[in-house]
Amino acid sequence: MSFALTWMPDVLLKAGLKVATVPGWEDRGRREMGTVHGVLCHHTAGPKAGNMPTLRLLVEGRSDLAGPLSQLGLGRDGTFYVVAAGRCNHAGAGSFPGIVDGNDSLIGIEAENTGLADDRWPPVQLDAYRHGVAALLGHIGASSDLCIGHKEWAPRRKDDPTFDMIAFRADVKAIMTGATPPLLPIRANEPQVPPGQAQARPTLRRGTVGDLVKVVQQKCDVADDGWFGPATEAAVREFQRKASLVPDGIVGPRTWAALDAA
Repeated sequence: MSFALTWMPDVLLKAGLKVATVPGWEDRGRREMGTVHGVLCHHTAGPKAGNMPTLRLLVEGRSDLAGPLSQLGLGRDGTFYVVAAGRCNHAGAGSFPGIVDGNDSLIGIEAENTGLADDRWPPVQLDAYRHGVAALLGHIGASSDLCIGHKEWAPRRKDDPTFDMIAFRADVKAIMTGATPPLLPIRANEPQVPPGQAQARPTLRRGTVGDLVKVVQQKCDVADDGWFGPATEAAVREFQRKASLVPDGIVGPRTWAALDAA
């Protein structure tokens, strides 16, 4: 049975963000969430190399702390990885005005960053972080004040994320109030066609029908009924993972190129 936060991918996609769901995410969680009041921002303190090297850790947990460790992971390229739709072990002991159980009432985002001074946050990642938090808070009807840093939740034991939370909240508020323009519509692995190439084939995603969907299905070895449904999306994600693309299940120029090469 799926947990309650299954709305997250659609909300993030509508905000113009890149989204990749981790298989099994709908049913993953310690248990059901309580009333969601806000978002808790973290950094992973993981390896410096790689886009989202701690993803498996977020899913499975550590020897001293069972997974999942957050609902969302945020890669260095701005992709949101949807890990779990239920309660996660991300907040730990701490408090914030009006909130005493962070795991029960806060959505956790673990953004890939070592937390060290020499690991600068890529602008594309920070931009996605701001817009993602704004979208989540807007959906639950919370203000930007409920964007909380882990270091604010547990100041005696945590220092993440490394950026200034006051400035970050101001940026989130500007997005929520419309002072900062929204992102462009849904961006997949590939936001544009490589220079000099005509876009002969459109981007395909769940819900698309037609002969081009059949081409994708044949390449991905699924029933070629011409409907881009859940089975086709899952097959595309698996193909993208093997091709070292962002596994968002959307067929754009780079995925088309990889399919052609296959």
